[in-house]
Parts: sequence; structure tokens; C-alpha cells
Amino acid sequence: MCGIAGIWADSGDHNELRYEIKNISAKQKHRGPDYSGFWEDKDNLFFLSHQRLSILDLSPAGNQPMVSHSGRYVIAYNGEIYNFQDLKISLEKKYGQINWKGNSDTEVLLALIDKYGLRETLNKCVGMFAIALWDKKDKRLYLARDRMGEKPIYYGFTGPKSKRAFIFSSEISTIRDFKYFNNPFNSNGLIELINYQAISAPNSIFEDIYQLLPGHILILESPKLKFLKNSTEWWSLINVIEDSLANPINEANYAEFEVEKILKESVRIQSISDVPLGTFLSGGIDSSLITALLQKQNINKVKTFTIGFEEMEFNEAPFSRQIANILGTDHTEILLTSNDALKLIPNLSKIYSEPFADSSQLPTHLVCREAKKNGLTVALTGDGGDESFGGYNRYFLGNKIWKKIRNIPWPIRKNLGEIGVRIPEKFLYLLFRGIEINQMPSKIYKLSERLRYVNSDDEFYFSLIAQWKDPKFLFKNEFLKDIQTSPRLLNTKIPSSFKNDLVSKMMIYDSLNYLPNDILTKVDRAAMHTSLETRAPFLDHRVVEIAWRLNKNFKISNNNTDFSSKWILRKILYKYVPKELMERPKSGFGIPLSKWMRGPLKSWISDLISKEMINKSNILNSNEVSNLWEEHLSEKFDHSSKLWPVIMWQSWLDNY
Repeated sequence: MCGIAGIWADSGDHNELRYEIKNISAKQKHRGPDYSGFWEDKDNLFFLSHQRLSILDLSPAGNQPMVSHSGRYVIAYNGEIYNFQDLKISLEKKYGQINWKGNSDTEVLLALIDKYGLRETLNKCVGMFAIALWDKKDKRLYLARDRMGEKPIYYGFTGPKSKRAFIFSSEISTIRDFKYFNNPFNSNGLIELINYQAISAPNSIFEDIYQLLPGHILILESPKLKFLKNSTEWWSLINVIEDSLANPINEANYAEFEVEKILKESVRIQSISDVPLGTFLSGGIDSSLITALLQKQNINKVKTFTIGFEEMEFNEAPFSRQIANILGTDHTEILLTSNDALKLIPNLSKIYSEPFADSSQLPTHLVCREAKKNGLTVALTGDGGDESFGGYNRYFLGNKIWKKIRNIPWPIRKNLGEIGVRIPEKFLYLLFRGIEINQMPSKIYKLSERLRYVNSDDEFYFSLIAQWKDPKFLFKNEFLKDIQTSPRLLNTKIPSSFKNDLVSKMMIYDSLNYLPNDILTKVDRAAMHTSLETRAPFLDHRVVEIAWRLNKNFKISNNNTDFSSKWILRKILYKYVPKELMERPKSGFGIPLSKWMRGPLKSWISDLISKEMINKSNILNSNEVSNLWEEHLSEKFDHSSKLWPVIMWQSWLDNY
């Protein structure tokens, strides 16, 4: 796990550009504190840098940028190729003994590129990666990203005409630190942040700076281009799903056997490490299963970590503790208090590089920090299990609700929504007291809002993940030029067999958008800020592929209970953990944000979103923001999820 960066200029002072790339690279040393590498093609003003977090082959033979055996290619990459040892054996079988300089996956990756080219090599790899590859022969730059979007890479043109350069990096803040950076804010990116908590690839917070899409390659043949060509797919989730539909698994015992076999293999190869490794154990299905499989493969106790809260409705730590005891792990529990939040939250904008507003970023960063303090360098997570195996509440409850409301006449549905949003939050708490669904009042309020305007299943899904039907009223009119508020995912080519299948469509949309742009962004920045590598066995593409072959009832069983999600994973997990311990509603990785915003964070937020601070940037409508804040403080409504993206934007802007 590392940080990469590069500059390719058409003209300019060589020494100045050389200084700039080294300066940019140093700004992301947290991503790789063990070694700083640099390579240049002086004649072409191309510069490549690498910050290394040593995981495999800790010797200098694993340092990057690395030149291929043929001398043609130079690589700097962030990530891991988990099956590199098998690929190494296959290379030697086909081409004979190779004079390896070390034992790193990077050297094997380059050897494969030498023999097969980049695209074919990527298809052979099981791993997570963001790759920058320079072809010395053809003077061509390749940027590539892994299938599911675990590792980030930003790229684009910046600088005035005489200093214009193509620049790329693992973090957007380092691009912004380029001496001649002059790109304005991207209104579409900011709209996405305010509405969806995160900015979706290919957008970024800056115009003409992009995030490479998962499973894509960008090829740049010259830094003189006026416009960038679109990146191209080297792997497609939609194609995988269509292939899976032609080869379904409908027999339950066979499905259970195959899923467990592939998950065991994924955990095995992802636990290969030359540094200490453990897991994040939240107490949910996914992390518990990954931990169980890892502990089964190890003689020594696996180190596990979890976050607890003072507020019991958010505290999953007791369940994690019970599971850790049953599995026999070496367990560490970290308590996140409101005082911790007060210290950490003002620094989140620095940790996340680009504005980001999923409030679970806070406990995610804390568990990464504590794991690193306790000696870990690599942690396995349960990320990706929900999207492929049907874990989110919206897949089960959301689908049930939509089936009930879609046939209610529009005037009646709209009136029900109007009534729901007018009930003050404190009365909703009284009304639903005793019902064991986490944050029930805020969920009722959110559903009521949606009842007022959704008319199709696609609209219903996007309403569930959005904060607003249309957030434009929060912005100054002059900032809204060329704005696009309709989700890019609406253009996704959904397989025809899912036309009337809301659950499958939600899982596809989440896998393409929510997973890489929110969940994986959150984990990558939180972990890498502490120089910790995270790995997600559920994101092994072979696990994803078999998940889409499963009969849908093996994911969300049709037994009308609260515990019908991830049926196949539960079946496997119950071999290791008692069933009764896992049969509880899914709570997610939330924090008591609403309470903290009215308490220990109140003063900080009030200053940050004051009319004076809002009006400084001339972007947001200060009156609308103030109204939301006053309503939240009065406890009339819970606006915490709507205000948090505004707060994170203002915090990032304040540190800009």
C-alpha cells in the first residue's frame, strides 16, 4: 500500500518540475513512510514518484518506481497483487527460469507486463491497485485502476498555458499543492457531496481533475492534448452479471460449498504479509465471517479491533466482544466518546484530502489509528459483503416498503408524506419508543420526505441514498452553471432480466457507486493516513462473480423475517458462531451525530457555518443553511445527515 504521483509537462524548467514532484510526493508520505522513490525521463519532462509502505519483500528490491527486466517499462503502483506467487510460477513454467532481483509482487507484475502487455496482465491479477506505467519505448503513460475501486487515482491537466502539465496522484490534495495549480471548484462535484455524502468518479471537487473509474484504463500519448479522451473499461461488473445470469447456481448446498471455498481462498491469499496482520471486527455478519475464516487458518490468535460508543443504541462493541471470545482472537476494544469526536472531527478534512461526508469516517479512522498503534500494518475488513450478498436494510425493508406504497394513489401518498415530515422529531421518538430499529424516527422522517415525490423504483432507490430531491436551493445561483443533478448511474445498462427487480438494481447501483465512492474512499483515506493497509476479501473479483451467480433467495431469503439478509453468509458463519448471537437488526457503523451536534460539537459547527463563514466563498446560500441549523438545534427536526456534508465542506474549505 503506497502513494503514487507523477507529472508530464510539455514545457517548463526541468529542475523546477523535479522539485515539484518530490514536494508533491512528500505531502503523501503518510501513505508510504518506509521509502521515497523517484524516476524521471528528462528528455520528455516525465517524472514519477512513489511513497512505499513495505508489506511484501521489505528489502530495497521491492522499492519503486521499478524498471522492468526488459528495461521498457517503469511502474509506480499502490496496492497488492495477491496471487503474485502463482503468477510467478506460471511465468517460469512458460518462459523458463527468470533472474528475479527480489520477492515482491511489483517485480512479478512488471514481468507479466513485459510478456503480455498491461490489459492481459490485469485480467490475470487478483488484487487491488492503482497503477501508473510509463512505456519508455513508445513514450506513453498508462493509468489503471482495480476492478471494484479499492485504490484511488486522480488525474488531469492544470496550470496556465505556459506552465500547463498533466498530473496524477493517489490524493487530490497533493495535486492541489502543485505550484501552478489553478483549477476552479467543480459545481457538479460539490452538488454530489451535498446530496450523496461523497463525490463520485469520474468527478472530483476541481474542474478538469478526475477520478479514474474502477476497472478502467487511461492512456495518454502526449501532454499537449487540449482534452482528455475517455478512459476505457478493462473489466465490467455489468458483463460479469450478464455472464452469471447464464450460469446460475440454484442448489443451496452447492451454493454454500462454493461460496465458502472461494471466501477461504480469498482470505488465505489476502493474509500473505511480511508484517503484522489482523482484522476489524464490528460484530456484523461480514467482519465476523472474515475473522472466523482467518482464525481457522491460523495457529496464533488473530488480532481483532472494534469501536464502541457511550451511547448504547450505537454500541455494537458487546457483540464484537462475544464473537471475539467465541473465535478465540486477541481482541482490542476502543471507546469513542464525544470528547474524542471533538478532538478528531476538525481534522477530518485533512485526513480525507477531498471533501467527504460519510459520518462513519470518524470511527473508521479511529479504529485504523488504534490498530496501527497496537502494532498492525495490515487489517482485513468485511467491506463489499453488503453489496454483493444483499446486506443493506434498503434491499429488504426498502423493497417491502416500495411494494406497499407504489400502488397508493399519488395524491394520498403525497399527503401521507406531508404529514410525516411535519411531525417534530421529539414526538417521533415518543411514538416509536420500544421499537428496536436503529434511528427509527429519522428513518420515518426520511421516508415521509420521499413519499412526496418518488414515482418509480429507480427514483425510490436514489431518494433513499440522497439527502434532497434537489439540493440546488442551497447554492448561490451563480455557482450553478452547467449543473447536472440527475445521477450518472441512471445511464447504467441494467440487464433486461432485472427490469422489474428493484433489489438487484439497488445492489448493482451500490456496487458501481456507493461502494467505491463512499465505503472504499472512507476506508482508504482513514487507513492510509495512519500508514495502515486494509484488505477486503469480499472484493476478490471471484467472490463477486460467484455472488452474482447465486439464486437471489440465497442472498435475501423470502421468509419475511428481520434476519433474511445475506442468507448464504449466515449459513457459513453459523458453523463458527452461534446463530442466536447474530440474529439482530443491522445497525451499520453510525455515530450519535445528531446528539453530538447539539452538544460538544455545537460551538465549532456554529462558527463554521455562520453566515459570515458561508458568505466568504459565495457558493452556499447562508440563509438556507442557517434555517436548517436552527431547526436542528431546536429539536424540531433531525437535520444532522443533511447538515454534515455542508459542515465537512466548510471545514475542508477552511483548511484549503
